[in-house]
Amino acid sequence: MTALVLLLLIAGCTTAAPPETVLAVPAQPQKYAAIVVDASTGKTLFEVNSTAQRYPASLTKMMTLYMLFEALESGRVSKETQIPVSNHAASQPPTKLRFRRGETIDVDSAIRAMVVKSANDVAVAVGEYLGGGSEDEFAAMMTAKARQLGMTSTIFRNACGLPDDGQVTTARDMAVLGIALQRRFPQHFHYFSESDFMFRGRLVRGHNDMLGRVRGVDGIKTGYIRASGYNIATSYNADGRHLIVVVMGAQSARQRNDHVEALIQRSLSPMSADAQTRLMYAGQQPAGSALPGLPAPGVPTPSLPAQGSSLPGLPAQ
Repeated sequence: MTALVLLLLIAGCTTAAPPETVLAVPAQPQKYAAIVVDASTGKTLFEVNSTAQRYPASLTKMMTLYMLFEALESGRVSKETQIPVSNHAASQPPTKLRFRRGETIDVDSAIRAMVVKSANDVAVAVGEYLGGGSEDEFAAMMTAKARQLGMTSTIFRNACGLPDDGQVTTARDMAVLGIALQRRFPQHFHYFSESDFMFRGRLVRGHNDMLGRVRGVDGIKTGYIRASGYNIATSYNADGRHLIVVVMGAQSARQRNDHVEALIQRSLSPMSADAQTRLMYAGQQPAGSALPGLPAPGVPTPSLPAQGSSLPGLPAQ
């Protein structure tokens, strides 16, 4: 009783308490992870569970594309190079372009298929081609590249992101990869802003609904498997601000996109730096949750970094 009275007195005597905001999280705590990074400086603006291991799903294709862009830059392939589709690649479950064994796809179309359609058959075909015929070898190459980029907690087992218990990453690592793609391959980053493309005479539409929804959003990639929930890495670049937002574990694509938009608005607001943020996870009730100034029982608050902290492996620019 005495402790409760003391807490109430402290709360009542505090006249300059920072404002508190409640951020709805469309995910369960065990699946949710998020991070917002200033891509110009590497500073972390917001993070929750950002170093907790999660399943990447089709965010995996960001690394497959990184490796393909490297092959383009080195001259190993050109945009006209024909990539063969093996029986293994053709047999991948959707989403895919439904190739038959022995067919080929040019590199330019392969990039668009992975970005826009998130085509699993194409990603595996690219992995086999760059891995000397072995997707397993390519996955090892992807993991080695992840370490080189500073992605310390990521392991790749395949090229497309289909379920594999050993294929894990973190929101922070995906932010590192998103920034690396922009910095290393600015001449290729336009692919990530495409929402459809023509292939064999038909229009192939994508499902990254953040494109065109929020002014300034120019990519990058969505992902979903049942084990991961709905993931996304989003690039925002407008009015002199450049952000990378990663959200993992949402319960639906619509809720995920709403949450990304809220995080962008929060990060652009000058008031957010002084506000205390309380998370309200999916299924939690907002009423009667806490004493003034105290987080609700069992609800972790986001870990906001000290001013000037930056992602490992990404020097400030």
